[in-house]
Amino acid sequence: MQKIAYKLEHGQKTGNDSLLKRILKQWDLQLMVVPALLFILVFSYIPMYGVLMAFQDYNLFKGFTGSPWVGFKHFEMFFHAPEFWTVMRNTIVISLLKLLIGFPAPIALALMLNEVKSRVFKRTVQTISYLPHFLSWVIVSGFVMSMLSTENGSVNMLLQKLSLIHEPVNFLSLPEYFWTILVATGVWKEIGFSSIVYLAAIAGVDPHMHEAAAMDGASRLRQMFSITLRSILPVIIVFMILAVGNLLSAGFEDILLLGSNPVLRDVGDVIDTYVYRIGIQNNRYSYATAAGLFKSLIGVFLLVGANYAARKSGNSLW
Repeated sequence: MQKIAYKLEHGQKTGNDSLLKRILKQWDLQLMVVPALLFILVFSYIPMYGVLMAFQDYNLFKGFTGSPWVGFKHFEMFFHAPEFWTVMRNTIVISLLKLLIGFPAPIALALMLNEVKSRVFKRTVQTISYLPHFLSWVIVSGFVMSMLSTENGSVNMLLQKLSLIHEPVNFLSLPEYFWTILVATGVWKEIGFSSIVYLAAIAGVDPHMHEAAAMDGASRLRQMFSITLRSILPVIIVFMILAVGNLLSAGFEDILLLGSNPVLRDVGDVIDTYVYRIGIQNNRYSYATAAGLFKSLIGVFLLVGANYAARKSGNSLW
């Protein structure tokens, strides 16, 4: 208060005035933010009104105002459902596999591409690795199904040529292979595009640090771990926080398409596909909303916890 009074007494601007002045001075830049804010408001905040269904026996014809309130009835039904533990196990296992394998993969790719001296080879690898990201999961799943097909599938043909199998194996009908196929496909699809951020962060590393390390006798591998990796650590931590916050988002389109075989439901049914099946296909809107809200609340707690843990390193989101 004394500092503010001193500023007012001597004709200086307070913090609020200076903030307003900066906003007015940058009105054209601030105007560019408006469409993004409207997008978030319309598609993220206004639909949150729908979570009321989780506490109602929602009737499509009566709407929110006419449907009876039932409290936590649908949450209790979800927790006591026979599929609850199977769905939670699949969600956690698939999410952890994607986190442990899919998260470090683009970092490793970015570090390796940074060591490539040939620009032609580097750009070729980047282009090839980026392309799968722009393909829809419908195309990617069809491609994977074709490769793993028992009739002229390239994987079965190769394994037979190598005498590793004697007859074709229907991989997408065997639960023991589903998690491996799902995670490998996800990594292949997103590894290139996800590495763009890390390549941009690596480009900002001071080259003089590498020169000084080379003069001290550090190998390229040593420079990669001691300089490059440590320099981009703040970016890695931020993306790790976001990944932990989405830990229960094991996937939807990839699992729905690759795990369409009912035989795979015991290993491929996660919260998102469960909500889709129960809510959309069976018209149990309130029950599905309760399950989805439960997942979102757990995600918020995980995000806050990960941010609190990262705050000790000085690289938290807030």
